[in-house]
Amino acid sequence: MIEVNFGGMQLPWLLLLAAGALPCAWAMRRLLAIAGAYRWIWHPALFDLALYALVLSALACLTGATATSP
Repeated sequence: MIEVNFGGMQLPWLLLLAAGALPCAWAMRRLLAIAGAYRWIWHPALFDLALYALVLSALACLTGATATSP
């Protein structure tokens, strides 16, 4: 697992990505709300959770946070 030294604490990289995925998912939710997409979504809270999971997964894949070292 990849770890980052942040102020003397060892933090998992995925925790930092999760914190970074929050504003990205929030911005996407706002854009979808402005576009009126939530009229067609049956369960908005479940959709928001899935959107956050997709953003976090995309960030993890792009940064290589899921890579394992031998």
